[in-house]
Amino acid sequence: MAEVETVDGVTLDEVVDFTSGLIRIDTSNRGGGDCQERPAAEYVAERLCAAGLQPRMLERTKGRTNVVARIEGSDPSADALLVHGHLDVVPAAAADWSVHPFSGEVRDGVVWGRGAVDMKNMDAMVLAVVRAWARHGVRPRRDIVLAFTADEEDSAVDGASFLTDEHPGLFEGCTEGISESGGVTFHAGPGMEVYPIGAGERGTAWLRLTAHGRAGHGSKVNRANAVSRLAAAIARIDAYEWPVRITPTVRASIVELAALHGIDADPDADDFDADELLGKLGPAAALVGPVLRNSANPTMLEAGYKVNVIPGLATGYVDGRTVPGGEAAFRTTMDELTGSDVEWDFYHSGVSLQAPVDSPTYRKLRAAIERFAPEGHVVPYCMSGGTDAKQFSRLGITGYGFAPLRMPAGLDYQALFHGVDERVPVDALHFGVRVLDHYLRSA
Repeated sequence: MAEVETVDGVTLDEVVDFTSGLIRIDTSNRGGGDCQERPAAEYVAERLCAAGLQPRMLERTKGRTNVVARIEGSDPSADALLVHGHLDVVPAAAADWSVHPFSGEVRDGVVWGRGAVDMKNMDAMVLAVVRAWARHGVRPRRDIVLAFTADEEDSAVDGASFLTDEHPGLFEGCTEGISESGGVTFHAGPGMEVYPIGAGERGTAWLRLTAHGRAGHGSKVNRANAVSRLAAAIARIDAYEWPVRITPTVRASIVELAALHGIDADPDADDFDADELLGKLGPAAALVGPVLRNSANPTMLEAGYKVNVIPGLATGYVDGRTVPGGEAAFRTTMDELTGSDVEWDFYHSGVSLQAPVDSPTYRKLRAAIERFAPEGHVVPYCMSGGTDAKQFSRLGITGYGFAPLRMPAGLDYQALFHGVDERVPVDALHFGVRVLDHYLRSA
């Protein structure tokens, strides 16, 4: 029987309208609870209701709203699938942009604004797909749980973490999930389109460093200077060369990317040199380079209140990331680098993740991309950062990064994440909604 065509002209119009509409709702997450996702949550819930669903709006903190809905599948014996996307975005300074970041302007076939790629586009695609199903009377095979979350761009304490801790029953039966950061065109060279599918994430290890010392007058020698102690520790962390640690997901990515470049690579060989291989992969090196190692980047410093006063306390912050299996080594190394004069603790932490690349789900994700981009090369990859999949993993849900877009050469998707002039082509949204519809019906 031929597959019913559900992505029609209405769907294609709606995915653009919804992306633009969500962008116009300013859900900037400045951290520390400074965000209001509720207007966006109401926008989402209204459109889910129109599709015949019964969304639940859930808050830990007033205004920090999550939306969860379940679509009943045709096979009650099948495991459920989670599809999740966050409603918050990182802040944007309008003066730096070519268009206002919360205009949602559609110009010359491109939707502009904060969230166009991270990740209101995916939220819009999900809405457009489920509304198309409602119009055409389509049901997926599996139950599908939709979750539109708050607070992903900070700690997730008001979002996915709250949902998993306080409302785990909403995700009953979910064994796998899909969300952001995967299925997007990566131009690895002339005529070489790669579509990485997320099958892992580095762990989050945001650190607070605290140096204590002896307060005193700035004109006098002070060998117990908290600022100096902190600065020395920060300098050691910045200069440290982390060793290579190749995980199964990264191994699979290396092998497939090397093959695309005509290179026979064996990451298990004793003489394998990961850094040497990166030099041969061209642009594709960006897909594996950041995830070969743990990392720790100093990001913030706080100390003192007057130039001629040596403070007794200095604080610094470090964005640490750990490859799967590298957590213990990270802690030991940080103990050594900070030394005896500086204490450290986790300001925020999240587990590292790996998902199998030989699973039926990964094969179906690959097939959905290949159906609509037959010239593309699908490869697994590990994300250098993290997503809400970390929180949902506590419920035993295996997460994949899959928010498909077909991006043209010259428009750097990776640079648009949290960047100035974030935007997404209308054609990319049309591609994405078709791929997502096909995958979700075949899942």
